[in-house]
Amino acid sequence: MWWIYALLSALFAALTALFAKIGIKGVDTDLATAIRTVVIIILAWAIVFVKGSNNTIGSLTRQNWTFLILSGCATGLSWICYFKALQLGKVSQVAPVDKLSVALSIILAAVFLGESITLKTGIAAALIIGGTFILIF
Repeated sequence: MWWIYALLSALFAALTALFAKIGIKGVDTDLATAIRTVVIIILAWAIVFVKGSNNTIGSLTRQNWTFLILSGCATGLSWICYFKALQLGKVSQVAPVDKLSVALSIILAAVFLGESITLKTGIAAALIIGGTFILIF
């Protein structure tokens, strides 16, 4: 079941790149990121309230809060850089290079979370890294 959500995530990420490239024409990318963020905040909180998940906010630990805040900061910085890259480059170049995050996630998960890298995962990460360098150079 996880892979269905992962595929939907990929689809929505692809649409994000396409819609953003059209939407940022002649717009400051930081302003565009702020507008996008407001939309995401409204959508995310609407889902939380519809599902009733807001009742569990009191059970979050200090560690939950710390790492969710850090994740939010990383996401915001990623979006700011992504929008600037989209404004300067082609979607067909920026979006695949952005997906270098997949290989970086694999490496960081091994280093910091102790996740093992199988041969298959290692080859996939190497191909992503190789493809990224082909696109850049």
